[in-house]
Amino acid sequence: MPNRLKRAVDVALFVNIFLFIIKGIVGVISNSIAVISEALNSLTDIISSLAIKRAVDISNQKPDSKHQFGHSAAQPIAGFVVAVFAFVVGINIVEESIKRIIEPQTVKAIPAVYIVLGSTIVIKVVLNRYQHRIGRLFKSPAVNAAAVDSLNDVLASSIALLGVLGTGLGYNFIDGVAGILVAVFIFKTGYEVGRQNIDYLMGRSADKNFEDRIRKITLAIDGVKGVNDFRSHYVGDKFHIEIHIEVDKNHSTQISHDIGNRVRFTLEQLEEVQKVFVHVDPV
Repeated sequence: MPNRLKRAVDVALFVNIFLFIIKGIVGVISNSIAVISEALNSLTDIISSLAIKRAVDISNQKPDSKHQFGHSAAQPIAGFVVAVFAFVVGINIVEESIKRIIEPQTVKAIPAVYIVLGSTIVIKVVLNRYQHRIGRLFKSPAVNAAAVDSLNDVLASSIALLGVLGTGLGYNFIDGVAGILVAVFIFKTGYEVGRQNIDYLMGRSADKNFEDRIRKITLAIDGVKGVNDFRSHYVGDKFHIEIHIEVDKNHSTQISHDIGNRVRFTLEQLEEVQKVFVHVDPV
């Protein structure tokens, strides 16, 4: 599992470095704020990929004396940092784009601009599908965040391409408008990634569907007569669960303890769960 996650992050990092270089060069030559914004967008993706790469490494480390429940919070923290950085870059792009609208500048709609932006759209579509599959397979919030970012990049590059087409028709102010729209998609990425990872960091509880699933699994375990209390919260990107089960009051302490252990071991096998605390109530 760690190797495939690392490979997904490495692929994204390589792609984003490549796109940043070619978009930066073409953006400077063409003097298009829309393309330059796209280059800055790729720069945020590079920083995101580096943060995610480090987070995946940390989250896969075993628990230690200072982090006794592991390091799973590393990925949500990385995702939140990515969100903050996206907002900072977006604000800078908006400022420059407004200047371009007020005082339009000459944009050279060279063929390389269309080739680079068109290639970016195709590459990011493929990258999004790959990241989405890996993120779902390993339930990685960091990789899922990168998949959302890649999808927004597709939309942002499409807007930039339309902006360049507009300037090619003589409407230079459209380049600034396209720059602002690209920034909007960067803001959108920051918001979506930030919202998801804040839930992890704030310890949000499980939704009702997941709670019902836990209750159903628990009630199917031999010796469990009922479930009378259930609480959960995120620790990193995994749930910690506290559950109260009912057992026959005539059971010995050993038997009741064994039933509680079966519940704990069963629930801790679930991918979404890191730790389960079981309280036994005799009835």
